[in-house]
Amino acid sequence: MARTYESALTHLAALQSNKTIVSLFPPPENAQGQQDINALALPEMRAWLERSGISMQELEASGMKCVHVAGTKGKGSVCAYLTALLLGPRGSEAQGKRAEGGEGKAEDGISKERMRIRQIAGKVGTYTSPHLVSVRERIAIDGVPISRELFARYFFEIWDACTEAARRESSSQPLPPQPLPSSPEILSLQQLQQLQRKQHQERLEPHLSGPATKPFYFRFLTLVALRAFLSEGVRSAVIECGIGGEYDSTNVLTAEMVSASVVAQLGIDHVGMLGNTLPRIAWHKAGVCKRGRRCFTRRLTGRGGEGEETMKVLRERATEKGARLVEVGDEEVERWGGSMGMVRDKGEGLRKDTLDGEFQKYNQALAVLAAREHLRVLAGESSRGSEDDEKLENIPTEFTSALQNARLRGRCETIEDEEGPITWLIDGAHTTESLAEVARWFVGKLRSESENGWGRDKQMALNVILLFNQQDRDAAKLLSGLLNDIKKNSRSFLPSAFCTSTATTHAASTSTSIARSPKIHFSEAVFTRNELTVSILPATHEEEAESGIEARTKPEIDLSVQEAAAEALLDMSPGTVTWVMDNVADAVGRVRMLAYDHQEHYWKCQGERGGGGRGRVEGATKMETETKTLVLVTGSLHLVGAVLRTLEPGAED
Repeated sequence: MARTYESALTHLAALQSNKTIVSLFPPPENAQGQQDINALALPEMRAWLERSGISMQELEASGMKCVHVAGTKGKGSVCAYLTALLLGPRGSEAQGKRAEGGEGKAEDGISKERMRIRQIAGKVGTYTSPHLVSVRERIAIDGVPISRELFARYFFEIWDACTEAARRESSSQPLPPQPLPSSPEILSLQQLQQLQRKQHQERLEPHLSGPATKPFYFRFLTLVALRAFLSEGVRSAVIECGIGGEYDSTNVLTAEMVSASVVAQLGIDHVGMLGNTLPRIAWHKAGVCKRGRRCFTRRLTGRGGEGEETMKVLRERATEKGARLVEVGDEEVERWGGSMGMVRDKGEGLRKDTLDGEFQKYNQALAVLAAREHLRVLAGESSRGSEDDEKLENIPTEFTSALQNARLRGRCETIEDEEGPITWLIDGAHTTESLAEVARWFVGKLRSESENGWGRDKQMALNVILLFNQQDRDAAKLLSGLLNDIKKNSRSFLPSAFCTSTATTHAASTSTSIARSPKIHFSEAVFTRNELTVSILPATHEEEAESGIEARTKPEIDLSVQEAAAEALLDMSPGTVTWVMDNVADAVGRVRMLAYDHQEHYWKCQGERGGGGRGRVEGATKMETETKTLVLVTGSLHLVGAVLRTLEPGAED
């Protein structure tokens, strides 16, 4: 068997998927009287650790300390910020406030702070999920996904160790009844048993060396990450939970291995596994609390009393676990303000802004406090400082400036398309709460584009398109919440030219604002499945005979979810033109075509209205007119991953 990266991906794809595991859990209303599958999770994971050749003693003796992060939404962002903080500010690239006395002193302070952090933190490992483009995104060292070679090496170390464990377990089992050998040779009883054992093992070998003797997808990658971190000498690890916390595969981490934990923002998701109320979900998430360690969380208020009930559960669980719960209030975060940043890819036409959005300051606050605690634990310092030392506004800028280096694909990410005036606004939100944050971010971007589109010499006509999918949850409910939140957040401003559909024939309709037409949020909406492309199948003999040529055809694809979502949107926004596609590559192509049509339509309409053709608007003969299309991509991380692969075809797997 080849030990290549491509072979590792093939083997990985054969493992039982996370979706299959989640489907084993019935809805809460149907779960009464059934065995709690969750209770088996950690004993099974500990057994897989042993089978894979990783012992708890090895993990604890390694000196690696982990910040363990749980939460319904925001935990990926918290992990990105934690990684940036533990890597320290990047000298001249850091964009924090300049210290008094000039830029030189500020740079010197940043350099010293980085050196101090790196000496304490050592090599930094990050384990997150899911990935968007490459599975290697899940396992990073010093902020960079591990190489193909390293991934393949540690993948097969775990695979082979599990295979050997299965062989040992099989050889210790009594043999089932065996047929007598056909050989005329006279054998002793011992020789006969050895021969039968060998033949039995040979028959079992495909099973023993295959996926049936391996843990499911997420557990396996958790083992690969731990093996990589141990072998590469990682001292500081940022570990994101998969689902929940108490019974998550990552919660095999002991108090000795954890420096701090975080419970990021809570919401309703995975109700079969975690429950259908915030307090029930909080019980699971607080499972990452560890004895003698601090757990940082955002203090919940409001929610009709559910917020306080949720906080009560978190406090009780922290006490039960022997941990100290540190509650970060919104008012403190507001005073602090956070640190927003931008990442631009050098040498590329694409501009990529990630982790945008005002709400990220709450994730940043949790990351800052947890990173400070982690460094204290590694340095052997007492955590009994004064309360003033723990206030966000008292934490040095030299430390927090590293937040601006954080990057996480597919979360409030902006990409400028190389193929035309298209801005892609990309976020993998897939819950009601996270889509509400996306709505605020989206309206802010729309406001910014609208304001920047007006000037002394130009004005901008904006066309706005939605690209959406949600394959497993209530898409209509999520869409309704998204549109309502966009409407609520957009009341305070008037875009310069928020366009309706180019399919509309009336020329004047090309400049309709939200205020005048509050029901129209998007000119077009494209609904697609998450598959990158659709495989073309050979046609049947009958189809070839009918056409007279060698024919190929698309397989039948279920688009009922997308069609239902499109109908639901039309009920909410009758002025939006909807499209249903069966793959993401075609959906992106459709969006680009719509953007081009918008340009042509706008110029044509301006010419008909006496504006003088391209670049002119009526009554503004000295003003240049530009057109631009904004595309909001949301609803699913799987959709986002496929869109990124389509926009960046050269990206490495």
